[in-house]
Amino acid sequence: VLGGDGTILKTAIAAGEKGIKLLGINSGNLGFLTEFEGNQANEAVKLLLGNGEIEDRSVLKVTVNGKIWYALNDAVFQRCYDATEADNVVAVQAEIDGKTVDRFVGDGIIVSTPTGSTAYSLSAGGSVLTPNIAAFILTPICAHSLHNRPIVYPDSSVLNVILAEGGALALFCDGKYACALNKKDTVVIEKAGFTVKFLKKPDSNFFDKLLFKLNKWSR
Repeated sequence: VLGGDGTILKTAIAAGEKGIKLLGINSGNLGFLTEFEGNQANEAVKLLLGNGEIEDRSVLKVTVNGKIWYALNDAVFQRCYDATEADNVVAVQAEIDGKTVDRFVGDGIIVSTPTGSTAYSLSAGGSVLTPNIAAFILTPICAHSLHNRPIVYPDSSVLNVILAEGGALALFCDGKYACALNKKDTVVIEKAGFTVKFLKKPDSNFFDKLLFKLNKWSR
């Protein structure tokens, strides 16, 4: 894939479902998901012809009233402005394996994979998860209470999201609008039955890449 993270996200789910391996060459801005920078194209070709390693990235399966979406990075439940609503702040209740986690009042929540932990979730104050950790992270967006904090939970668990009260709420999967939600909707988030396979250099180091990208992002 020649491009940035957005280009990879557009192809990742289709490739994952078919078992196609991805190799990213960054020609975009940040490129957290790419293995090579734009000036390393020759090295990328050599890796394709050689013995690269495979890294499996987990995927979110989001089911709303029986309809399914998938996300490599994140599923975002975000308030949307509606002139007909008296209050655009939303209250989102999260339940993990049938147990109430918290009621998040504010702009919504982000449910992220380890891959997506360096994206929107990180900007909202979430933790960085290493790609191989078997966990997801739930991050509140501009919460109105100081006790609301990001929560890391096992990716074997099932998360239910409920619009408890407030204005309009929209679901975005990997930054793409999926659907609008109301209080009657049933939302279930769990680990998908497939992964996205990335081709990596044998000496690939997540922490080296993280430090390089975060320093670049901070300029």
